[in-house]
Amino acid sequence: MALIDNLKEEQKSAMRAKDKARLGTIRLALSAIKQREVDERITLSDDDIVAIMVKMVKQRRDSVAQYESADRQDLADVEKAEITVLEEFMPQPLSEEEVSVLIENAITESGAADMQDMGKVMGVLKPQIQGRADMGKVSGLVRSKLA
Repeated sequence: MALIDNLKEEQKSAMRAKDKARLGTIRLALSAIKQREVDERITLSDDDIVAIMVKMVKQRRDSVAQYESADRQDLADVEKAEITVLEEFMPQPLSEEEVSVLIENAITESGAADMQDMGKVMGVLKPQIQGRADMGKVSGLVRSKLA
């Protein structure tokens, strides 16, 4: 089942269950997807939808950090609940060993020898890892391998 169809089905079940928090989060995701489709006049693939979800999760994590530093745990808890709902629709995260193997394969595939080739390695890695691992951490691991 396509990810958009899965989101719509979950929206219906959240309506039936009268789960307002879950319904609101799913509606936000569907709204962001629809907005991008209308703006660019395209139909998004599952990879594009995952990229939107990754962005939404990242925004919420930033908000959680800001709310916690401002001593607003009530707002941080709302954001954490939204992160939990959004992560249900994202692909399963990769383990550190899997990420390490993918990095090694990307380095050999791109023929990278030093830091100047980092862009090539990240270009190979991004489609494989998008939404399944933190790209910031992956970038740091690639840097350490190439250094």
